[in-house]
Amino acid sequence: MAHVVILGAGTGGMPAAYEMKAELGKKHGVTVINASEDFQFVPSNPWIGVGWRKREDISFPIEPALKNKGIDFIAQKVTQIEPNKNRLTLANGESVDYDYLIIATGPKLAFEEVEGSGPKAFTHSICTLNHAEKAYEGYQKLLDDPGHVIIGAVQGASCFGPAYEYAMIVETALRQAKRRDKVPMTFISSEPYVGHLGLGGVGNSMGMMEAEMRERHIKWITNAKILKVEEGKMFVDEHNDQAEVIKQHEVPFNYSMMLPAFKGVDAVANLKDLCNPRGFVMVDEYQRNPTYKNIYAAGVCIAIPPVEVTPVPTGTPKTGYMIESMVTAIVHNIANEINGKAPAETGTWNAICLADFGDTGAAFVAMPQIPPRNLTWYKTGKWVHTAKIAFEKYFLRKMKKGTSEPIFEKYILKAMGIERLK
Repeated sequence: MAHVVILGAGTGGMPAAYEMKAELGKKHGVTVINASEDFQFVPSNPWIGVGWRKREDISFPIEPALKNKGIDFIAQKVTQIEPNKNRLTLANGESVDYDYLIIATGPKLAFEEVEGSGPKAFTHSICTLNHAEKAYEGYQKLLDDPGHVIIGAVQGASCFGPAYEYAMIVETALRQAKRRDKVPMTFISSEPYVGHLGLGGVGNSMGMMEAEMRERHIKWITNAKILKVEEGKMFVDEHNDQAEVIKQHEVPFNYSMMLPAFKGVDAVANLKDLCNPRGFVMVDEYQRNPTYKNIYAAGVCIAIPPVEVTPVPTGTPKTGYMIESMVTAIVHNIANEINGKAPAETGTWNAICLADFGDTGAAFVAMPQIPPRNLTWYKTGKWVHTAKIAFEKYFLRKMKKGTSEPIFEKYILKAMGIERLK
């Protein structure tokens, strides 16, 4: 009997558990280890940040859902991985042995890399449910005391979509509250241009996003490096294409949400043979670590090089479809190994993004993620807002019921009229 342990229970770890158990059946064990007892649907955090969702809308207890499918669950933080012993040490001092390990932890949020940033300092975050709830508290204060808003992503960030979403959602919410006329807004990003998204742009995403921001009276500063943040003030260096500083800004604000750069979580990052210098897990084409071949990884925690060199550092996003395909490849490859076969499945590293703008939205598809591409597709409209809501409801239902069907492959690409591409 093989024991597969999955480290993390987010949008990668939970589907991995369901797919792994469905593939292996009762003959082999599957255990999920996660620091939190609850599943949290991170893509809905921008809505939490303006009060359009509550915790109970996007979160539920993990253990009962997994137990219904015969999957074990441990609600503990992992403090050490010993790959030579195939062993994990938990925060409570106990240990768990594994035959195969799937790392799907998500990232560590590197707020410390920009002085004064983060929920414990002067800017908000929507990266976690707790952070998004605190961001909503700040948003409520903004309604009572309107003033300048800064939203964006710092240097080294790799997940730009939620920053655009939150900027547009806040703008929409302010209009609905009849406060928009009292709130100037600026979008500040390390991207070389608006709509870069860490992907080198998708079609005319630059023109589309610039038009959207102009329509909503949102100013922007790109090629931006945040030097530090003080209470009510952000210090920003703006660069040209040669990475030279061309302007220094001191931008006042009443409210700010800035996405941080990501790193690997401590237990993972401590293994130098497993990770790159940022603590992200190195994987081969089969999602398997080259050094420890019974360790696989999927999602935000894996090492992917930037799509291109930018004047201010930007990372590459790992979107839902990409994570889904990584998980499916891992499941089949581990099953192959258990059955005495070699890994053969590779992930489909394509980018698909449904970005909600509050009352409308934008959908992007880049296949493959790194140019040149076989397919570039983008559309805007109210249908994207509706599609994002439907995606939230379906994914949450899928996680509660333990369904292992691939949502992007089966529904989203089909709805867009796009065939699966390798």
